[in-house]
Amino acid sequence: MKPVFVSIALPLLVLTPASQERQAVVITGRVTGSATAAGIQGASVRSVDAGLSVGTDANGTYRMVVPGQHRGREITVQARAIGFAPASRTIRLQADTITADFALTPDVNRLSEVVVTGPAGAAEMRKFAFAAAASRSRLAPPQGLPGRFRPPDNTESYDRITDNPFLGARANPLSTFSIDVDRASYSNVRRFVTMGQRPPKDAVRIEELLNYFPYDLPDPEGRHPFSVTTEVARAPWHATNLLVRIGLQARRLSPAALPPGNLVFLVDVSGSMTPDEKLPLVKESMRLLVRQLRPQDRVAIVVYAGAAGLVLPSTSGDQRDLILASLDRLQAGGSTAGGAGIRLAYDVARANHIAGGNNRVILATDGDFNVGASSDAEMERLIEDKRKQGTFLSVLGFGMGNYKDSKMEKLADKGNGNYAYIDNLVEARKVLVDEMAGTLLAVAKDVKLQVEFNPERVASYRLVGYENRMLRTEDFDDDAKDAGEIGAGHSVTALYEVVPRSGAAEPGAEPLRYQAVARESRSGHPGELAYIKLRYKLPDASTSRWLDHVVPVSEATEGSTDFRFAASVAAFGMVLRESEYRGSATLDDVIALARGSLGRDDGGHRAEFVRLAEQVRERALLVARER
Repeated sequence: MKPVFVSIALPLLVLTPASQERQAVVITGRVTGSATAAGIQGASVRSVDAGLSVGTDANGTYRMVVPGQHRGREITVQARAIGFAPASRTIRLQADTITADFALTPDVNRLSEVVVTGPAGAAEMRKFAFAAAASRSRLAPPQGLPGRFRPPDNTESYDRITDNPFLGARANPLSTFSIDVDRASYSNVRRFVTMGQRPPKDAVRIEELLNYFPYDLPDPEGRHPFSVTTEVARAPWHATNLLVRIGLQARRLSPAALPPGNLVFLVDVSGSMTPDEKLPLVKESMRLLVRQLRPQDRVAIVVYAGAAGLVLPSTSGDQRDLILASLDRLQAGGSTAGGAGIRLAYDVARANHIAGGNNRVILATDGDFNVGASSDAEMERLIEDKRKQGTFLSVLGFGMGNYKDSKMEKLADKGNGNYAYIDNLVEARKVLVDEMAGTLLAVAKDVKLQVEFNPERVASYRLVGYENRMLRTEDFDDDAKDAGEIGAGHSVTALYEVVPRSGAAEPGAEPLRYQAVARESRSGHPGELAYIKLRYKLPDASTSRWLDHVVPVSEATEGSTDFRFAASVAAFGMVLRESEYRGSATLDDVIALARGSLGRDDGGHRAEFVRLAEQVRERALLVARER
């Protein structure tokens, strides 16, 4: 009888949303930097007493609604931002609305270890960086841009990237690669820039910069889960060359339309995760996701440090307080048994598998595995074996100093998953709330794209980015070959720079010894620039589907708003990488092109990109003046 009594009594005790709002106390305010008075984006404002935590918006403002049962009490509210000393206030909840502002002071003692986000953070960093260096003489100035002082024991790792070269269309008519919707490189680059440091060249993956932004692409129609769109215009950095834009748009789904989720949070709680920008940010980020869960969703929490353990067995999404309390109890300490944690997380996912549901492990870590299976090869084999059970993987990277980007990218690639870097709560909200469907649900896997260029129209071509996603020609038709995944609502952009045929010699045109290369294209297609083929599998399928698309020859133009913005992002990446293929591109060109192609800009991400490019230019000018 007890369950029946509870189900009847609960409605009598639960307040309606309207009555809760009337009795609640609303605390609003702004978190700023003490030196500039500029708002700090992504700061955390939290009250442990009330069990609440919110983040600040782009202007540094926040709004916290304290439930009515706390009215008349005193609570402590704390504001924290990476790179700043925390500030607290004791507030008596007597009025309906209370204003509580916070002015945070940069934490000089930790400037070598933290990320400062947003334009305000950058301004604070510039003011105090040299004072920090003077007080901590063990730190040496960084390479490249000034304003960031890096500890000598930095062990961040990135796989080497060698820019794709131009290939002759006659000798190499086919270009084959795996689709990628990872976005980690953009937020990681932003982290370096806002700290006043030029990012390592190998940290700049141009395709991830491009795919960070949404584009206005048509929804798919018919049987395929994504649409294919192409556009051809002039390459801004080479006036005589063309730029071919290929856009894929996955079917958009609302969070309510997602299938039931069987999620396992796999959280690194090793000693390296202690700093604010690591485990504390992980917990705040996961809280955002937990608040989006539905009763039909389930969550388990697995942690690993010196050993792996199950903190929370698979629990219904409507048990929000229990899930949040389990997150709050997590503490950092010990070494990092990453392999054991991954095994346990996949075992928990398999034990609670939902047929037709969204089965996924969400790994949150700095990637610094050092106990058990830790080499890249071991981890890749482990993930490849575990993905066969039908569980996908999302990798969320946190922190700096010992950040292992190369390892986490591999894990996501091998685990039928995606990879994001979380540098503040605003980014966490973008990845886990605004783009929750794309982050957590794949609509297609093993997506491969093959472009055949018409040698009568194209002398040579170059794929911009995707260097670590290139495939052999024969891999396209091989269903056993792993490739990338596309999440619900994700848009994917790929750019080819094309040298039109003009009769000049092309790269790789030296005649072959044992076979002749066709000198004429197939007749009947004079109006085609290229032919695109795609293969993909549905998430639960083992056999691929196929579709194609023709890129027609068209008169070169400046391109659409989306085209110009994508070109500005690609140019920015080439400038940061100091690519030999950047042509005439400069930071001034990047900024002008991006400013003129902001478009609708929901979320302000394109405007933020402009500010980021301006920061790079400002620091470059400062370096030039100091020389």
